[in-house]
Amino acid sequence: MNNSKYIFFVFISFFFINSYANKSPNWGPTGHRTVAEVANNHLSKKAKKNISKILNGQSLVFVSTYGDDIKSDKKYDKFKPWHYVNYPFGTTYNNSKKNPKGDVVMGIEKCISILKNKNTNKEEQAFYLKLLVHLVGDLHQPLHVGLASDKGGNDFQVRWFNKGTNLHRVWDSQMIESYNMSYTELSNNLFDYSKESIKQIQSGSTEQWADEIHQLAEKVYKSATIGEKLSYNYSYQNFNIVRKQLYISGLRLATILNDIYV
Repeated sequence: MNNSKYIFFVFISFFFINSYANKSPNWGPTGHRTVAEVANNHLSKKAKKNISKILNGQSLVFVSTYGDDIKSDKKYDKFKPWHYVNYPFGTTYNNSKKNPKGDVVMGIEKCISILKNKNTNKEEQAFYLKLLVHLVGDLHQPLHVGLASDKGGNDFQVRWFNKGTNLHRVWDSQMIESYNMSYTELSNNLFDYSKESIKQIQSGSTEQWADEIHQLAEKVYKSATIGEKLSYNYSYQNFNIVRKQLYISGLRLATILNDIYV
């Protein structure tokens, strides 16, 4: 291999390795689109009309990955802490030490506040609506409400079908990808809850939802050991939890949006 080819190979290898290492994962595109589709199916007519107007006809599904799309632009760096919150198990969000730069709970509340403000211009409305759709999805991925010590499971190294990964990524996207369903297939095959159950799911505050998911995160941490090889059986044991979280997230997103655009 001549020097020019070698240098090119090293550069390309470094580029992809560095891009992978610096990617901050959360529900992958399929997960976020599933959440958005579930929400869309539970929106009021008025909410749908207002959302379509603000997004210039774009769907919630289309904009659901926006929160990740902007991460590569440094001018949006201040929003990165909004994708997660970490606090010790056995404590509550309200009693925990807060990140002065914000967290996913604060981010959701800030988006809601801006969207309810009638003085907010259309450009800001569109930005914070797209961000809200994404953040509500992030909140319901259990390891986005995990522990700071291992960055929400990002430093919890495991193997997924014998390939190196971490527990956070397994729950973000790898179980969903292995299931090999599109977001429409997933959203159409989630759960069939009664109206009473849906009403119960949609009740509560963002802080209460965070504590609920935090308790689930504790179980997720106990579901694997560092270095463990995870595959079919792990997915069999846990994928229904992923499906449930996608569904619950979509229902709650619909509740928030219906309340904003009442």
